[in-house]
Amino acid sequence: QVQLVESGGGLVQAGGSLRLSCAPSGRTFGSYRMAWFRQTPGKERDVVAAINWNGGLTHYADSVKGRFTISRDNGKNTVYLQMNRLKPEDTAVYYCAADRRSGIATMTTEYDYWGQGTQVSVSA
Repeated sequence: QVQLVESGGGLVQAGGSLRLSCAPSGRTFGSYRMAWFRQTPGKERDVVAAINWNGGLTHYADSVKGRFTISRDNGKNTVYLQMNRLKPEDTAVYYCAADRRSGIATMTTEYDYWGQGTQVSVSA
């Protein structure tokens, strides 16, 4: 069983930056596709960014293009989400997701493993 552990969330002012990290425990994830999703109360969990196993393919939600960057270091068994120029509307719980299938995916149903989530709060 893969357990994903997120870190790096917190409170930041609008215009600031945060970097989220996700490290699976129990096994290496070098061949897994990975993604970051976010969710606010009463709303669905939506993809923020996704990446394939070697980082050659990435996908971003329109709302974060040009501000967020997803990357991975398979040697360190870690995936990152660099978030710049944060806005109050980026406030959400951010979840890391992993799946052993190939390619890239943007739907929650396409991921088998999830982290507990980390809160990101952006003040105006």
